[in-house]
Amino acid sequence: MTWKIPTALLALVLLVAGVVGEVAWSQHVSVADVDLSAGPTHRTATLSRSLDRTALAEGPLAGRTIVVDPGHQLGNHNYPRKINRQVPAGGFRKPCNTTGTSTDGGYPEATFAWQVAKRLRTRLQHLGATVRMTRHSNRQDRWGPCVDRRGRAGNKAGADLKISIHGDGNYAAGAHGFHVIAPTDRRPWTHDIYRSSRRLALATRAALRHAGVPVANYIAGGDGLDFRGDLATLNLADEPTVMVELGNMRNRRDAGRMTSARGRAAYARALASGARHFLH
Repeated sequence: MTWKIPTALLALVLLVAGVVGEVAWSQHVSVADVDLSAGPTHRTATLSRSLDRTALAEGPLAGRTIVVDPGHQLGNHNYPRKINRQVPAGGFRKPCNTTGTSTDGGYPEATFAWQVAKRLRTRLQHLGATVRMTRHSNRQDRWGPCVDRRGRAGNKAGADLKISIHGDGNYAAGAHGFHVIAPTDRRPWTHDIYRSSRRLALATRAALRHAGVPVANYIAGGDGLDFRGDLATLNLADEPTVMVELGNMRNRRDAGRMTSARGRAAYARALASGARHFLH
């Protein structure tokens, strides 16, 4: 007896086989990873997971480790004794942490930094990077970590770079825009990273400019770059490190960008682009 396969069913089988074969060849995904006996929804989900694993293994930042430091912690103000105790900062001591600033409407810097950091983590992971966060929550019943721990966060992990995310709180009339802070040359603390940190600062500034974020008009030089030797987050790092004040939270226009999901997505996209360009 001769079996006749309905034309529509044959076309569907050939289409699935062709798509799976093409993806497997172009993305190095094994056809064996896709269960063709399963339903269409299961096949699609399985193929999607296979492609995600391949993208992470072969992304432009595969093999790279990046530390993302969301500045402050939402509950710091509830623990004054803990955050005011003195900790090492690179040849001197300073308070463990601060409460951070906020917009005039009460949107906290800690929450802004946390929300941008999570978006940045996702983007970097999609590019193949391993991302280490210096904190894992944004809660009123949490504090820290201290600036010395933030500074050393990537050292044992052999991190390729660190980005510390902040918002400024300058009260000067009309003060607005972002600036990128990099370490000065302070032997023995930053002598090994200050040149590479400057390059990272330049790449980060270029990416933020490209995203349309205005450069700070209240920082000396007016070029969006600042170099400081008093920050433990920079001084204690063994990898290229920058601290980014993404805007002045006391400025109405900056605050509008920082409190919007679209604005935070733009910040994260720019920071990921800067990291990628620096590493390549």
